[in-house]
Amino acid sequence: MNTTKNWHEKHKEKLTFGSRLADSVASGMGSWKFIIVQTFLVILWMGLNLVAYTHHWDVYPFILLNLLFSTQAAYAAPIIMMAQNRQNDRDRAQAQSDYQTNKDAKLEIEALAIKLNSIEVDKLDKIIRMLEEMKNNSKDK
Repeated sequence: MNTTKNWHEKHKEKLTFGSRLADSVASGMGSWKFIIVQTFLVILWMGLNLVAYTHHWDVYPFILLNLLFSTQAAYAAPIIMMAQNRQNDRDRAQAQSDYQTNKDAKLEIEALAIKLNSIEVDKLDKIIRMLEEMKNNSKDK
């Protein structure tokens, strides 16, 4: 069983509760489900306020709804920026891991090339010796 952790697992372990929460909120707010639900709620809000017979809690031009959107934007923007900063950190960690992997692979390939070259030289030396032996044997006859 391989117990070594890759860069992604190590990075995920370092996240605090707030970081994980911000990532979840940013992920949720960046989805079609959120847009559809929010659109439905806005239409419902406006519709109920326009057709209400006795109690309009937010009359046209929907000042309370605008205040709710402003509050949502005031909190959403920094949360999304935190998630983007963490994405940058993840990308940087992945790039560093990829770089190290490529460096290690290059060293292994170079070592293999040297070994193959050595094997080829050994083969050529054997072939030359065999040819010389054949040449010597043919002279002796």
